[in-house]
Parts: sequence; structure tokens; C-alpha cells
Amino acid sequence: MHRLDVELGDRSYAIHAGGDLLADPEWLARVLTAPALFIISDDNVAPHYLPSLRAALGQRLRGELVLPAGEAQKQLDTLSRVFDHLAECRIGRDAALVALGGGVVGDLTGFAAACWQRGIDFYQVPTTLLAQVDASVGGKTAVNHPAGKNLIGAFHQPRAVIADTDTLATLPEREFRAGLAEVVKHALIADPDFLAWLEARVEALNAREPETVGETVLHCCRIKAAVVSEDERERGRRAILNFGHTFGHVIEGALGYGQWLHGEAVAAGMVQAMVLSRTLGLLNEEEQRRAVALMERLKLPCEPPALSVDTWLEWMSRDKKATSAGLRFVLLDGLGRAIIRDDVPESRLREVLACEMQSP
Repeated sequence: MHRLDVELGDRSYAIHAGGDLLADPEWLARVLTAPALFIISDDNVAPHYLPSLRAALGQRLRGELVLPAGEAQKQLDTLSRVFDHLAECRIGRDAALVALGGGVVGDLTGFAAACWQRGIDFYQVPTTLLAQVDASVGGKTAVNHPAGKNLIGAFHQPRAVIADTDTLATLPEREFRAGLAEVVKHALIADPDFLAWLEARVEALNAREPETVGETVLHCCRIKAAVVSEDERERGRRAILNFGHTFGHVIEGALGYGQWLHGEAVAAGMVQAMVLSRTLGLLNEEEQRRAVALMERLKLPCEPPALSVDTWLEWMSRDKKATSAGLRFVLLDGLGRAIIRDDVPESRLREVLACEMQSP
């Protein structure tokens, strides 16, 4: 088991990553320290791992809620259902919520914790690759709105993150692939050496070789922890973690949440962001080919769906990263070097979007 620390003053916390963590009730009981706890999970994950948490928490467990799996649950109606259960179980300010599942469960649980009685603690127990390498770290919590992805939320840091990499063995193939998109993202925005490391281990990743997957999770957590520690509330550098998301969120929202998994949409969105980077003279053709080749070897979608230019622009205008000055893009100034630009000419953006419409 490895421990990484996210340094945020009195909001600092540890990321625990390794195998067999959920199989050790005594260790879990030492990490989940709140005097009363309430577990939120989904019906894909709960049958596998909820019994372990029950055993660890014993009489401190005050209730649990198992939701249907899927992005469709990440909405205000579900949040209201969570609050009904918290009220019924008399969850007070000294209690904590436990998010057992992927990014949807983590985001929903974290936002519920941020709101309940003006804020209580919560723990992240991510069980998908995407959640372990990205969504569970950093304190971003939210639900979706028909107008856009993650428009209603709060920054609320967990008390701890418990990433048991053994849970990835039960992850459906499509979900595993979606998580690999966020892995590639971390390399492209901040670490060219990690990019080369991934290129040399594609076969091991595709085979879900446990040691390689475990090292991958740790490396991504190190990158994200460093960025979050530097800029907790995304006033500057942390925005680079949104690489591919401005395009990806359009795919998710315009097609209907759940049609494309988040990681799938981010993968296609990263390719679009690289095309825009090339159009602006920031990324060269060989660098783009290298990045796309890695994504293709990892069986990630690299072609966006066919949407009209007006649809792209309308959904982008709703994006939560947009400012009064206009759209903000995370682009690549070479592999491993992400930059933030809010001065992209609309004519250049339209060029890229029109080109994507014509792609096979």
C-alpha cells in the first residue's frame, strides 16, 4: 500500500492506493474515523464491496443507499433522495458520508456532504480507474443540469481517498478504457516521461496487469495531487486538468448523458483540443500523431460524433469554464506542456469544428 498526501493546510488528506485494501476491515476502521457513517454506492458496485465496508464500520454504520448505476443519476432529483435518507437516518454534523463507486457516486456523495447541514465530512472509495486516477482526488463535487455538465456543485475535499486497485478486476472493459483516457490526459498535460512510460506498457495496460495498473494509478495521483495542492479552487494552473473537457462535455450533454462515458468523451475531446492546438501553431503534426497513436493502441475513441458547428458553440457557451471574456481552452504547447488560452479566435474554432464534421 502506498500513501500520497494532498497538501491543503487544514484540508489536507491522504490518498491510500494499493491492493486488498477493502479486504482489511481493521485497517479500514482506522482510516474511516468518523463516529457515524453513511454509505452511498450503486447497484453495480455494492454487491462486490459493500459487505467489506459494513464489516469494517460495525455499529458506526448508520445507513446506506444503493443507487442505480449510471450518469443519469447525477442530478438534483437523486440528490434530494439522498437528503431524504440522511434525514431519516438522523445523520448529524459529526457524521461522514462514504462514496463507494465510480465518478458519479463520488461527485454526488461529495456534493451531498458539502450541502448537508452546511457541510459534513466524506470519504472517497473509488472503484473505477477513472475515479482512482482523477475524479476522487481534488474535491470537485457536482451534479449535472440539463443546461450543462457539472453546473451545480462545490469544492469540498474528502477526509481520505482509499483506492483499492483490486476493484478494477471487476470493472467492465468499456469502463476501464474510459479511465485510460484520463491516464493519457495526465501525461499529455504535465509529464512527457510518463507518456513514454505508457507507450512502453500498452500491452500490460490492455491486459490489466496488476502491477502496471497500480503504478499507473499512483503516477496519476501524484500529478493531480501536486496540481491541486498548488491551486485548490482552479483559479490558475488547476484548469489544465480540464484538457479535452470543453469538447468532451459537449459530447456528453448534446447526445444525452450516458450515451458516451465521460472518459470516452474526454478522449475524443483531447484529439479535438490537439487539432486546435495545431491550428494555432502550438503543437506540431508529429506530436499529435504520437499522442493519437497511443490513444488508438489503448482502444480509445478518437473521432467525435457528428454535431453541427452551432451545436458545438451553443453547448460550449454553457460550459462552466467559460468566463465573461468568452470561452477558455486548455491546449498543448508541445507534449507534456498544457497552457490555458481565452483568446482563441472564433474563426479558428469554427475551422476545427467544421473539419471534425467532415471526418469519417
